[in-house]
Amino acid sequence: MKTLSTRYRQAHREARWALGLAVAYFLWWYGAAYFFAPDPAQTGLPELYWGFPLWFLLACLVGPVLFTVLCALMVKYIYQDMPLTVDADDEEAYTNE
Repeated sequence: MKTLSTRYRQAHREARWALGLAVAYFLWWYGAAYFFAPDPAQTGLPELYWGFPLWFLLACLVGPVLFTVLCALMVKYIYQDMPLTVDADDEEAYTNE
């Protein structure tokens, strides 16, 4: 990274991706838990997939695995390794602004 502004730009980009993934996970969980829940008027047992109702399977088993993989991909391809120290040139540019 050349300048502090480039570092900040990358840090903001990474933060937006992390926030977006967190919001997407919440929407996934909410959608799976409430849109695939059985009808309250249903008197019988809901249809089971591998012994779980569909809403539970999607919200609590598939979702965490899917978003863990997405998080790993995000860290691998979007995040960049950058030093935490400030170079002398960067420090001068930062103090003169």
